[in-house]
Order: sequence, then C-alpha cells, then structure tokens
Amino acid sequence: MHIRKILSLAVLAILCGCTTMTPEERHERDEKTCLSYGFRRNTDALATCLQRIDLDRRAESRAFRYGNDATVWGRPVIIRD
Repeated sequence: MHIRKILSLAVLAILCGCTTMTPEERHERDEKTCLSYGFRRNTDALATCLQRIDLDRRAESRAFRYGNDATVWGRPVIIRD
C-alpha cells in the first residue's frame, strides 16, 4: 500500500507540472508515450491510445478536485452500522 501512495503522489506531481505545458506540448508527450508502446502514426490504435491517456488525465483531475481519490488520500472510509 505504501508503494501505491508514492506512485499516486508521483502521478499527482506530474499532473501538477502539466499546468505549465501547452496543449501542443502535452499532445506531443502523449504521442511519444503511445509510440513507445509500439503504436504507429496515423492509425486508429494510436488515436485510441491518445484518447485513453486524455480520459485518464481527466478522471484523475476530477477525482482530485472532488476529493474522492482514495489512492492519493489513503484507504477508503468504511462506515459500519
């Protein structure tokens, strides 16, 4: 569990760093990531990879904004009757 917190904080630090990137720079970085996975330019698979990265980034942002990201703040709260 400790490793998950460290990785989550690393992701958070990366996301915070993205605020200074232009959309073009972010797209270029994401494209390099997908290309490193073996996807080829101008294919539907590359577009899908880029879309998944974007959707994941948006989900992380929403989770952080609304304070319900259990991976960043620790274990989920369990309320027993």
